[in-house]
Amino acid sequence: MRVSFAIVFISLFFFSCGNDKKSDLVKEKTTTYYLIRHAEKDRSDSTNKNPELNKIGQKRAIEWASYFKNIDFDLVYSTPYNRTQQTATPTAVSKNLAIKTYNPSAMYDENFKNTTKHKTVLVVGHSNTTPAFANAILGENKYEDIDDSENGMLYIVTVTDKGVTSTVQKIE
Repeated sequence: MRVSFAIVFISLFFFSCGNDKKSDLVKEKTTTYYLIRHAEKDRSDSTNKNPELNKIGQKRAIEWASYFKNIDFDLVYSTPYNRTQQTATPTAVSKNLAIKTYNPSAMYDENFKNTTKHKTVLVVGHSNTTPAFANAILGENKYEDIDDSENGMLYIVTVTDKGVTSTVQKIE
């Protein structure tokens, strides 16, 4: 009886270890991008080309961090503008990550692909660059620019050895 119990216990132990390794291998071969537009910006000065977030935007940035609380990001990217940096900051701080800056005119270049390969990445952009970034990863023009009044769209693009998939969610 003891021998049978020991065999069952050892078998279960090795079986469970094997499943963890398999799941780790799947994770290691997957790259997932979470792409969002910056939160609501201060529009009080139409000549300001680099506005801060307004109060609603600051609240949304904190809500994004809460929304992403169970996602283990490896990297957080943002354009160099105040509104995108401020949107990314609560999530980056909660994950103890530095925000990396990317150039929206050189999005998803070879350097970016290599740096983010097999990682989980948050990318904060703009109404035109966020869907364009998703399209660049997908290799097709699937998504149009986001309406200027919309700040709650989440694009999730997953890259595996089998291909690239995407979903879009509206987060209120």
